[in-house]
Parts: sequence; structure tokens; C-alpha cells
Amino acid sequence: MKIIVGLGNPGPKYDGTRHNIGFEVVDTLAKRWAVDMNQEKFHAWFGQSFAGDEKVVLLKPTTFMNRSGQAVLPAGKFYQVPLEDMLVIVDEWALPLGRIRIRPKGSPGGHNGMADIAQKLGTNEFPRLRVGIGPPIGNYVTFVLSRFHEEEHPVVRQVVDDAADAVECWIKNGTDVTMGRFNAGKKDAPE
Repeated sequence: MKIIVGLGNPGPKYDGTRHNIGFEVVDTLAKRWAVDMNQEKFHAWFGQSFAGDEKVVLLKPTTFMNRSGQAVLPAGKFYQVPLEDMLVIVDEWALPLGRIRIRPKGSPGGHNGMADIAQKLGTNEFPRLRVGIGPPIGNYVTFVLSRFHEEEHPVVRQVVDDAADAVECWIKNGTDVTMGRFNAGKKDAPE
């Protein structure tokens, strides 16, 4: 079993913002797998499906970004999923728009949602998929809460699809293979 957590802020005010790209990736996966994400459980919008033979739980925390751990911790405990089987999808201003990077563990890197998850879990040792939204222009908070510009939309659509592809690769092949295929932009490398 795998848990996929997309980070973002709930409510129409935040729809389409850079900070909500994790939500967009989960929404893309839910659409691909025909998953109903209208259920609420674990302080999150919740849905489950299968990716091949693997049962997968999709989560979008409703706690606001800075309290994302309040959704991740109870879901992990309920399903008794090892940390290496829980992938968190997060926006990353230090990556250029259009790039993704998956890692098996790491620091929160200044991201408050990741910091809260690490604090609640008591460790940074869980996989994360960072989706590039940067570099920031002006104030960091204003930047991450802003919407993408019209000319960025094609790149955003592509990176969300690439991130969803990376999640599917991670479910099937694990972190190391997914890193080799997606971190350097080599999406078409052999499985």
C-alpha cells in the first residue's frame, strides 16, 4: 500500500496558486484513476484506488499548508504504512518551473508544510516529490500564493503531468528508478 499526499491550501482563494501544485498533481492522478476525492478523512480530502496491484490512498490536507502533518500522521498510523511508502508532493521555489525532483528523504528546505510533516512524524526520512515553481520574484510568500501567469500555463500543465507520471513510476519501481528517470528530465529513459 502507498499513500500519496499532495500539499496545498484549501478553498477557492488558493485554487491555481503556485503553493497548490501538490493538489494539482493529486487531482491529475485522481482523474487518471477515476478516484472520488470528495470524501473527508484524516483532516484531508481522501480517495483510494489501485495502481496496478498496489492499493493507493490519495490525500489533500484540508488543514492549510503549515499544518499538513495533522493529516499525514493519522493517515500513516491508520494504514500502518512504512514511511518509505508515503510520498509527499510539494511545490519548490528553488527549482525552475517545469522541473521535478524526487528524493527518498531530506530536509524541509524552508517549506513550512514539509516542516510540519517532519515535526509530526518525528523524522525527515520519507520520500518527497518537489515540483518546481520558481525562481521567486519579489516577496517569497506573495510569490508562492500567486497564480501562474498565462504564458506559464503550458509548462505548468506539462510539469503536473510529468509529476503524475513520476508518482506512477515510484509506485511501480521505487525511488531509485524514479530518480534516474525524472530528476534529470530524462522521462523517456528505460524503465
